[in-house]
Amino acid sequence: MRDVWALLAILRGRRNPLRHAVDRREAWVTLGALVLLVLGAPAAGLAGAAAADAALQRSAAAEREGLHAVDGVVVRPVPGRERYPGDPEATSERAVRPWVLASWRTRGGVRRTGKVPADSDTGGPGSAVRIWTDAAGVPVEPPMDARTARTHAVLGGVGTFLLAAGCVEAGRRLVARRVVRSRYARLDREWATTGPDWGRAGKGG
Repeated sequence: MRDVWALLAILRGRRNPLRHAVDRREAWVTLGALVLLVLGAPAAGLAGAAAADAALQRSAAAEREGLHAVDGVVVRPVPGRERYPGDPEATSERAVRPWVLASWRTRGGVRRTGKVPADSDTGGPGSAVRIWTDAAGVPVEPPMDARTARTHAVLGGVGTFLLAAGCVEAGRRLVARRVVRSRYARLDREWATTGPDWGRAGKGG
């Protein structure tokens, strides 16, 4: 906020002879950074979210290829929570969840029984459970749904916005530091020119 007020003061007094080029340069740098923070960073965040959403939706669609969702029946719950066999290092809620022993029929009509991951709304024995299987009817990890993909895309957009804002602020600080050094160098040159005559004004002889 202090930089904004300083910017307005400099722009109002842009014709003031006491304002040097370095002061105007610093004001324009602040103005450019402000515009980028207000317009550029949100635009980058939206673009990042849109790109991430498109990529995740394509990935989710690719995961669904060759998979089939069938309705099974819960036989009994399996104590504890387990990970998917193919993802031993995953720690997300999608990877670690309760399992049940269920019975289902494959697309070819063969009845199978085995452990499958339970959904949050899966009930007790006799209730229905959605099971994802491959072409052979073997249970597989459920593909990413559209809602989860969109949530990850939003998080990616927020991260892009924060990264863009951080880059703008870092650039502004870097340029401002160089401007301050330039101002000090100018003051040193002016002092070197006028310093020896300091206090001699008005003296005779």
